[in-house]
Amino acid sequence: MKNLLSIEEMTADEMREMLALAHRLKAERGRHAEQPLAGQTWALIFSKSSTRTRVSFETGIAELGGRPMFLSTRDIQLGRGEPIKDTARVLGRMIHGAVIRTFAQQDVVDFAAYSGIPTINALTDQEHPCQILADLQTIEEQFGAGSWKDLKISFLGDVDNNMGRSWMWAAKHLGFTLALAGPEQAMPKPETLAALNCPNIICTTNAEEAVRDCAVINTDTWISMGQEAEKGTKEKAFFPYQVNRALLSVAAKNHVVMHCLPAYRGYEITDEVLEANAPVIFREAENRLHAQKAVLCTLAQH
Repeated sequence: MKNLLSIEEMTADEMREMLALAHRLKAERGRHAEQPLAGQTWALIFSKSSTRTRVSFETGIAELGGRPMFLSTRDIQLGRGEPIKDTARVLGRMIHGAVIRTFAQQDVVDFAAYSGIPTINALTDQEHPCQILADLQTIEEQFGAGSWKDLKISFLGDVDNNMGRSWMWAAKHLGFTLALAGPEQAMPKPETLAALNCPNIICTTNAEEAVRDCAVINTDTWISMGQEAEKGTKEKAFFPYQVNRALLSVAAKNHVVMHCLPAYRGYEITDEVLEANAPVIFREAENRLHAQKAVLCTLAQH
């Protein structure tokens, strides 16, 4: 595994190995026997703003012995129209790896191809693989490693966004039941479902159907970065999928609610539900550090 560009391209074995390494690195934090990034410089190239992604990657690279270099597109020639393949061929001769947070998935794919260095997708409009790995790590901490086939997980809201797509590929690889609930216009595209060909993925416009007997209930902001103009229209359509106390009454008794943050309380999740699940939600945020360190260690070996 040379790059992490998507959950789609990972295998089930790679995901399990990555999660096992993330658990170990979390347990060993502050006393790592090895520094696999020693002497290396890794660039963080961000077109989108970030809190968790930037802090977790800068901290993780440093803890593994490397030097993080943050590059906003406002500060480099990408922001003035330089093709991604040209930026990639320059940086590939100077740095040891790149973490990219941007809009188009093709930009990450092209950077990896032209730079020749390990490349990590830290979020695109297509997928968010680092967040999913952290979420899966959190679920294993809650329910036990390898318990996937016994779990029903749901994702509510805009299920055709980067998180929804990443959750679908995770369900395909690991075998858990995934129930997606949202308005008709937010359902996964037929070609996406055809590519997945996964019978354990359920798509419904009924929020209660998705959450019924569910162990893990996930949601995300209804308005992704770049969609601000759609705010009014989306909010009206998505309110039936708000994660609230009434909806959770049909979930499994030992259920947990997760949110990849930032959360907009009173919209996709109520303040009451978020605070009741805060220990899990903020451990989920913390696990971005540990899951991403597992990715960095894995890529540094190739």
